[in-house]
Amino acid sequence: MNYSPTACVDLFAGAGGLTLGLQRAGFEALVLNDNWGPAIATLTHNFRGAVISNDDIRDLTRTDILQLSGNLQPALVVGGPPCQGFTSAGARRASDERNTLVREFSRLVVELGPRWFLFENVEGFLTMSGGDFVTDLLDDLIEYGYQVRLRKVNVANFGIPQLRKRVIVVGALSSDPGFPNPSHHAYGAPGAQLAQTEILPLSPCVEDALLGLPNAAASVDEAKVQGHFVTPSTGDDLLRIESLQCGQTMKNLPPQLQHPSYTRRANRRVADGSPTHRRGGAPFGLRRLRPDEPSKAITSGAMREFVHPRLNRYLSLRECARLQGFPDDFEFVGKRSEQATLIGNAIPPGFGEILGHWIRSRMYLTSENLGPGRLLEFYVTNGSGMSPSLQHVVSRICNRYDLGESSLWP
Repeated sequence: MNYSPTACVDLFAGAGGLTLGLQRAGFEALVLNDNWGPAIATLTHNFRGAVISNDDIRDLTRTDILQLSGNLQPALVVGGPPCQGFTSAGARRASDERNTLVREFSRLVVELGPRWFLFENVEGFLTMSGGDFVTDLLDDLIEYGYQVRLRKVNVANFGIPQLRKRVIVVGALSSDPGFPNPSHHAYGAPGAQLAQTEILPLSPCVEDALLGLPNAAASVDEAKVQGHFVTPSTGDDLLRIESLQCGQTMKNLPPQLQHPSYTRRANRRVADGSPTHRRGGAPFGLRRLRPDEPSKAITSGAMREFVHPRLNRYLSLRECARLQGFPDDFEFVGKRSEQATLIGNAIPPGFGEILGHWIRSRMYLTSENLGPGRLLEFYVTNGSGMSPSLQHVVSRICNRYDLGESSLWP
């Protein structure tokens, strides 16, 4: 079997944001796997040199992946199982079969035995089912011998023009994987503002990300850049948009302009990992972005909820892709709603590139007296407070993997 120090396999590749970033860092994508038609079509269109697989990961084995890769052993295996079972923005069902894919990721990493692995997911991954999915991920990997670090980060602290919280887990077989330090001071969200420990440059803002785009077209056929069109708003919808100042949301509008669905949901209670510990509050419903701050997190609904910071219209798909960090020549395939989902679920390529450079710089480091696999760090908050559900998970993880208090901070 051949081995390449820059070969990687991406499981749950989605639109390919992580792979695009890893390629920029010098990795070669051998196999990109996903099981959703629009993702497969988008990967096929944009990654001509890789093998694109639409197999169900539950059916894939080490032998299958090596056959797809031309018998080339990957140095890095990456993946982020679908987040819909975890995120508070969607359904949080412990029985959701997508949640079982976390264990399938661990299984394939252990079967392939790469020097490094990289796992990514939304912050709700931590507290779902009391931390069961964290242990599903870690148990087999640590038993196999990986030294593992887990951090919840905000990508804005790494130079991405978006306030997007993500759980990142990195593991290495022969060394402490470490973790890249924040490169930027982010603002617009308390946790991001607390992340830096030194004077750093400001994170790029919305205006930086959208610079250079032509005017948005009124239809797909008129768009000069793929996805850069917006159907003009009319009636009450236009009145709402015109009434919003930068940074304002639906709750800042007079009652007669608040959308009926917003009023119905204004007193909703949102479960935070456990039915006995809940956080509540009105949804935003509609938001005009500030031009001088990073964007709020781009989701599949961003083009229906985010208003341009200076123009009286919603964001275009291409503007959402820009805020995620995709170049204009990266094209998404599928219906408009499917493209929005691909963009909203993606890992920002710029963040993937930072992680890729970090891993490449440490690929062949070795550490003496490491001993068996272990969890070295479980850093899940920048602040001093935690929700009861997160406190429960932290206590559980510390006890299960023999972590001391020093492992809870970077």
